[in-house]
Amino acid sequence: MNKQEAIKRVDELRSILNKANEAYYQDAKPFMSDKEFDESLKELEALEQKFDLTSPDSPTQRVGGETSSQFETVAHPIPMLSLDNTYNEQELKDFDGRVQKILGHTDYNYLVELKFDGASIRLRYENGEFVLGATRGNGEKGDDITKNLKTVQDIPLTLKGSFPAVVEVRGEAYMEREAFARMNERREEEGLNVFANPRNSTAGSLKMQDPKAVAQRPIRFFAFDLIFDDEDPDITQWKKNELIQQFGLPFNEHPTVCDTIDDVLEVIHKFDTLRHELPYETDGVVIKINQANLRDQLGSTSKFPRWAIAYKFEAEQAQTKLNDISLQVGRLGTITPVAELEPVLLAGTTVKRASLHNEEEIQRKDIRVGDTVLVEKAGEIIPQVISVVDADRADRNAPFSFPEQCPACNAKLIKYEGEVAWRCINPECPPQVRIKIEHFASRDALDIEGLGESVVDQLVSEGLISNYADLFDLRVEQIIPLERMAEKSSQNLISAIESAKEQPFERVLYALGIRFVGKTVAKDLAKAFKSIKQLQTASEDELLAVDSIGPRIAESVIQFFRSEFNQKIVDRLKVAGLQFEMEEQEMASSKLEGKTVVLTGSLPSLSRKQASEIIEKHGGKTSSSVSKKTDFVLAGESAGSKLTKAQDLGITIWDEDQFLTYLGEDINS
Repeated sequence: MNKQEAIKRVDELRSILNKANEAYYQDAKPFMSDKEFDESLKELEALEQKFDLTSPDSPTQRVGGETSSQFETVAHPIPMLSLDNTYNEQELKDFDGRVQKILGHTDYNYLVELKFDGASIRLRYENGEFVLGATRGNGEKGDDITKNLKTVQDIPLTLKGSFPAVVEVRGEAYMEREAFARMNERREEEGLNVFANPRNSTAGSLKMQDPKAVAQRPIRFFAFDLIFDDEDPDITQWKKNELIQQFGLPFNEHPTVCDTIDDVLEVIHKFDTLRHELPYETDGVVIKINQANLRDQLGSTSKFPRWAIAYKFEAEQAQTKLNDISLQVGRLGTITPVAELEPVLLAGTTVKRASLHNEEEIQRKDIRVGDTVLVEKAGEIIPQVISVVDADRADRNAPFSFPEQCPACNAKLIKYEGEVAWRCINPECPPQVRIKIEHFASRDALDIEGLGESVVDQLVSEGLISNYADLFDLRVEQIIPLERMAEKSSQNLISAIESAKEQPFERVLYALGIRFVGKTVAKDLAKAFKSIKQLQTASEDELLAVDSIGPRIAESVIQFFRSEFNQKIVDRLKVAGLQFEMEEQEMASSKLEGKTVVLTGSLPSLSRKQASEIIEKHGGKTSSSVSKKTDFVLAGESAGSKLTKAQDLGITIWDEDQFLTYLGEDINS
């Protein structure tokens, strides 16, 4: 390659890497894998050095993303550098060789810890109080997201123990796999874009403008480093980890001290197995010189410290053929495209299907039937198609065309303004009917025992029911002929359906399956409007006057009750005898009137539901999170971060006995 060819290739690489950086850091929508990015960056770096093409605005000179104009910018007292990384064990040995050469001795050891796949952030505590939280940004300065970080339950607002006047904390915000999967499921059901992985959902969440919205995201935090103004020159990274624990900061229990690089490699192999059992994503291992006083001697490049390196695990991906694209219909009519794949082994399981999320995703990745595609498990839970492998193939099929009609009932599909998902709004669409009935009968709704997926499927397939109101017209003799049903089990099912009529109004309201109305919102609506009649006629302003109700929920409630079909279903449920009014409960006392109580851990005698009922009976209300507005915390066994935060804030903490004694409750009477 001559210099002119190198200049052309350098321009190409800089362009694609700059776009990838923007997609990764600003948009939280990556289009390259980490390995592809790293390989392209190494190629660019090699060309710049060989042909003397280094430029200060090159991606090789940048640490991460830029700051955002939506937030105030803050300078980092000590730059938040990236880590050089490798996928190769020999390169780790080469790193160790460079360390030995610079130091001129082997009197050091390494601290090896998991590399969390999240968003790097910096916290500042002054006199023990949390005063600033910022993103890494470009390494020199980041965005001030203090208000957003104060909503993250893992981050203490006050440090514990004996601490210096100023403590700088470096750490990683992240999401656990299952919480991420549940959040994506909700977003998909609501017609919103889904996140590619937990890392990007975390980064995107932290950049939201409304702290209340951030508080709804399942963001967690680990601290992995501390920086002090007057640091003990003999301090080690291991000692800093101990201080992290003493200060009440969340820490990871897996860091290991290794005396040699061979010991490091053994720990890496252990972590490579362990990572599949962890509840959160880790994409590698960080290896740091344990002795802080050696780090200045080793120094840094413009991007990386020479005293640390990251070893990255290979992403668990596989190539396979896309045989077809099918369409699934969700409970609220969301149409989700699904890749039907040639079976392939991935992360220990055989994958036959993968989510394609929505029409825009298919178009953006140009995914077509017959393509060879790269499949990855997002959060090792949900398989997804990452990219097309053979996009330049001459005999590719035509681009996928999203249908105009519902694949299940042939009704015309619609797309709500501001959403990416197509929807079927036919209330009698068979797949929706099945899922709505399952929701209606679920444990948190009417809790109809025996009415599982297989029974619902048979009832709908046999034409015995076409909506959940039909359940109350069923007779034993209609159910007996169904598969795996007999006279006794049929009678039990009818009895369970009859018992559902005793469920309180808020559970009936949740069971109706109104879009955006979950258990908490249903309870708030029931308390505010007292009856279905008042709720049906409520105006938007009246709905918005309820604390937990925003414009989107208000509009959804109004649209639900405006539907003639839904009005008829509700009328039938009224005739069947379901509870459509709040029972006026006599208050046991006003000891908790106006008070907020948070429950955490497992109580010895009371279930969470029983404890909540007692709190409400004495005029109080429960909350899922601890804040300065919390009056009491009721803590049981295995209480976690909520208890820690309550202790930090000086909130009164009860055990079950103290709780019951204060309220004069005797659960044995």
